[in-house]
Amino acid sequence: MKALLKIYLSIIVTIVAFYSLTPTIVNADANEKTQMIDQFIQEQKVISKIPGISLVIVEKGKTVYEKGFGYADVQSKTPVTSNTLFELGSTSKAFTGHAILKLEKEGLLKRSDDVRKYIPWLELEYNGEPRTITINQLLYHTSGIATNTITNIPKSNEENALELTVKNLLDQPLNRQPGSSFEYATVNYDVLGLVIEKVSKQPFDMYIKQHILEPINMKDSFVGLHQVESNEMASGYKIGLMREQEYTPPIYRGNIPAGYIISNTNDIANWLKLQLGNSQINAIENKIIQESHIPDQSVEPFDTDTYYASGWGVRGKEDKKQYIFHAGENPTFSSYFIMQPDEQIGVAVLSNMNSSYTTAIGQGVMDLWEGKTVNTIHADNFQNLDKTLSLICVIVVGFGMFLSVLLLQSLQKVIKKQRIIVALNMKRALLLVFHSLSVAIIIALIMMFPKVLPGGSNWEFIKVWGPTSITVLFYSVIVSSVIYYLVGLIKIFTKKEKN
Repeated sequence: MKALLKIYLSIIVTIVAFYSLTPTIVNADANEKTQMIDQFIQEQKVISKIPGISLVIVEKGKTVYEKGFGYADVQSKTPVTSNTLFELGSTSKAFTGHAILKLEKEGLLKRSDDVRKYIPWLELEYNGEPRTITINQLLYHTSGIATNTITNIPKSNEENALELTVKNLLDQPLNRQPGSSFEYATVNYDVLGLVIEKVSKQPFDMYIKQHILEPINMKDSFVGLHQVESNEMASGYKIGLMREQEYTPPIYRGNIPAGYIISNTNDIANWLKLQLGNSQINAIENKIIQESHIPDQSVEPFDTDTYYASGWGVRGKEDKKQYIFHAGENPTFSSYFIMQPDEQIGVAVLSNMNSSYTTAIGQGVMDLWEGKTVNTIHADNFQNLDKTLSLICVIVVGFGMFLSVLLLQSLQKVIKKQRIIVALNMKRALLLVFHSLSVAIIIALIMMFPKVLPGGSNWEFIKVWGPTSITVLFYSVIVSSVIYYLVGLIKIFTKKEKN
């Protein structure tokens, strides 16, 4: 009996000891992950030159990690905190998608409806013929609206900016038959935003604020820059001349449904918990969330085993781990959200620079949290482009300075009568024509360059979205060309005075 009692006591002691040590083991594991994440982000921040980053991780309904890195404003050295506000970019699309599904549940629209039921004048053509575009096709980026329609979004802060943006589509033919294949076009969600306005009889920004953000306690978030009433807004930056450059882009109020929710990681934590089913919501809302994660598999995947849902990308087959994600990029901000529904893990990264490193950081953090090996090697197209353009800028500016010195020397010689004005003979006339044409061709090629890019573009769009080194190079070439032309004119219309 005593031997049996000793065995029971030993078992009890072992169980108690195990469970008393388990929290310590779990905490040690979490602390190790946290330290690895801190180090990873610091390293990526330096490489990417992103001024400020805000990160949040949620797991099983709890915020398990939340931290800011770097500066919300470099000049004032204001640190990033969980309250710092960022533009979300295209991760805003999930809010618009949620609103469409919510209105459908309320019986106010059907996703199978022709969009002309709500916007009768939106007659879009493919191969010269009007086509039917459904709300579902807009949600899934299968409407046929071209990717490059983003280049024609009008600059506006007026209340009718959304309608102006959608009306811009009337002059642009569809790029493919609606429903035939995937083509990401940010303006799809601006059209959905206008549908929401027509159906709800409310401005888009007010509807999202009142019916989506406030019910889930995203109290510090805003729908568009015009709504922002906070001193927590981060300054936006672009890469330029191999460092961060503060930049204030034009206001595109007509693009709010596709890219201009303003939020912080405190509020985004609530959004992620809602998406993962860890929020106190009713059954109808929970069903809307689940439906918003169902991808359109009627077309080919847009990436390996990856399909588009209602403002979310969905990667993974039924027999594999599934990830729900989306990236967001605005001219001076970027974001990345990724969730693993089975483990109920969500990661969100917000940054105040347009950089694909934001996406790489978000994916890396998810890998680290899941105990995987993280890939620390990443290349950002804007950063690589900026390095090349910065080098060219140095060469062009150097050449321009050389020409400036030459111009000043030539003018000085004219003033001192060391060069005298001569009559325009046939030879000099031909030189003048050739010189004028060469400079005109250089300037014309520069002005036309965006048009020959794949998909076509314009200098206004490139200046807003590209590295600031593009603008520096643009004006450097123009100024150098003008100086070169003036030097040539002096050489043509004057000659050395003979002693």
